[in-house]
Amino acid sequence: MQKIEAIIKPFKLDDVKDALNAIGISGMTLSEVKGYGRQKGHKEIYRGAEYNVDFIPKIKLELVVNSSQTELVVETIMKAANTGKIGDGKIFIMPVEEVIRVRTGEKGADAI
Repeated sequence: MQKIEAIIKPFKLDDVKDALNAIGISGMTLSEVKGYGRQKGHKEIYRGAEYNVDFIPKIKLELVVNSSQTELVVETIMKAANTGKIGDGKIFIMPVEEVIRVRTGEKGADAI
């Protein structure tokens, strides 16, 4: 099993979610996060005063999938989240040793 964490632009969430649902992935965890990389924030003007916005709002999706699905899920996220502009995000892939469903006690792939 693999855990996939994807950091994407907020307005791409529906596109990514719909694309994942289309390939049979329906469970995910979503967090609103802030950060920056090469994008390095931007300047805004509020009531005539200019200020720097160092951390850009992003969405973090977390999914655990069978190892055989990892490549398809990553390709699907990349295609749906891509705008071709800086700040499109990142995808992290990590191994998962075990998954346990709290309600039933199911383990492994049955618990995903």
